[in-house]
Amino acid sequence: MTPAVSVVVVSYQTRELILTALATLRTACPAEPYEVIVVDNASSDGSAAAVAAAFPEARVVRLARNVGFGRAVNVGAALARGDWLLLLNPDTEPVGNVIGELLAFTRARPGHGIYVGRTLAPDGSDDGRSVFGPPSLWTLTCFATGLSKLFPRSRLFNREALPWLDRSAPVRVPAASGCLLLVRRTLFDQLGGFTPDYFMYSEDLDLCLRAAALGARPVLVPAARVLHVGGAASTSAGKRVMLLRGQVTFQRLRWSPTRARLGRTLLRIGIAARATAARLTGRAGYWREVWRQRRTWLAGWPPAAGLPPVEVTEPVPPGPRGTADPEG
Repeated sequence: MTPAVSVVVVSYQTRELILTALATLRTACPAEPYEVIVVDNASSDGSAAAVAAAFPEARVVRLARNVGFGRAVNVGAALARGDWLLLLNPDTEPVGNVIGELLAFTRARPGHGIYVGRTLAPDGSDDGRSVFGPPSLWTLTCFATGLSKLFPRSRLFNREALPWLDRSAPVRVPAASGCLLLVRRTLFDQLGGFTPDYFMYSEDLDLCLRAAALGARPVLVPAARVLHVGGAASTSAGKRVMLLRGQVTFQRLRWSPTRARLGRTLLRIGIAARATAARLTGRAGYWREVWRQRRTWLAGWPPAAGLPPVEVTEPVPPGPRGTADPEG
């Protein structure tokens, strides 16, 4: 049976988490046929073998090296057979039947092309991170001056976080996280997938803005929810550095050189101010470590033109769009 949805999960050093995520997804027993494609980024913790053993119906693709999130998703998407792609983070636990909730919403409100669920904190509250606004020189100025920190609920000073948004009701949003994201496969193909310049972070923002330019603005589906551990594969300072590299790459690709230069300057000011405050107050070295790595994040991610091709460590069996029967 041809699946309605192809669930694509990118794994890197998340063995126990991904096993829990896939088990929870299976427990929901979606009525719609779906397939699971796990793309493992050369994990050394046995993630790929564990998934293959526990979920023989899943398609496991082992990459020769860690190519990041977006490029790994592109590999999985190229093998998908479903009309829809559901991107699911391995460090999540679906709450209820997320596949059913998302597909029901696509039928009730077709035409969006991209549908995003809610990510919940361990206490069940919305963590506010599944949808967000695009960066601008104004939002970076608010970050640099600390206004977004001082006034986190402000529509004026914290625009990227969308703190005023009612996440309990369906609403169109500027951009959405790839943590729980449903996108029509034809739209994903039309967009050329994720821009390969991003190793991690901001690739979902880039995709959503390109989709919106085609009239496919994302919409929030409140009933589709996952518990999100968040940052399971990175340290806090390391994650911040990767976030910043993604932001700088976004500026390089989508802003003019002058605007991007101003954006980097505002990021420098904001990080320097936080590192200085941490040093003066004797606080933990989180921001100081991020500042020490400024040359790394100010460079962004390397351009895709200079990257080697993605290599799979074992042959991919042939099939429709290059996919073997998930039951085979």
